[in-house]
Amino acid sequence: MSFQIGKDYRELTERMMADEHYKKNIEFEYDRPQSGHPEGKVKYHIAELEANLERLKPLLPNEEFYWKLKFLIHVHDTFKAQEIRESVPANHPDSHESLARAFASEFTDDADLLNIIQYHDENYTLWKQFKSNGHYDSKWFQQLLNTIHDWDLLLAFTIIDGHTQGKDVEKLSWFIEQVRQYKQTLVNEAWISCL
Repeated sequence: MSFQIGKDYRELTERMMADEHYKKNIEFEYDRPQSGHPEGKVKYHIAELEANLERLKPLLPNEEFYWKLKFLIHVHDTFKAQEIRESVPANHPDSHESLARAFASEFTDDADLLNIIQYHDENYTLWKQFKSNGHYDSKWFQQLLNTIHDWDLLLAFTIIDGHTQGKDVEKLSWFIEQVRQYKQTLVNEAWISCL
């Protein structure tokens, strides 16, 4: 399979969504309630995120950005069914993040997009640390800041993924504020109010 090089992320997303492995995985239904995922099937979570994307669309800088977000929406949680257990670190080879990254790498070699897939839930991990003891792993946060290059994309995705039923939206403002201390980004807290 050839990699998607260039800017046609729409075609990339459509090819990924046509994949049989993807189609099977989005039908996965959680056998018990999941923290932050009361919707049941992965495809219902995807539908909720797509609605969020459409509400944010007027703020997005261009069509490529839109289709990158759409790709992230469709791939990020698609491997929850294969995850060996909930709450393993994102870089564990059997985490849903690592499995999603490996799947996405069959369609693209966009390193930053793959890193965003790998670390899309780190905002929540850092938020939980902060809420439980008033601070978070600043060394890991700095590593994350150095790993991700397109903070506009990650923060927009964080809002789309984090503004759903069963999730605490307070963490979104907090994370944006933390990132904006170190990185320039067009994403700000006003984006949250659009949802």
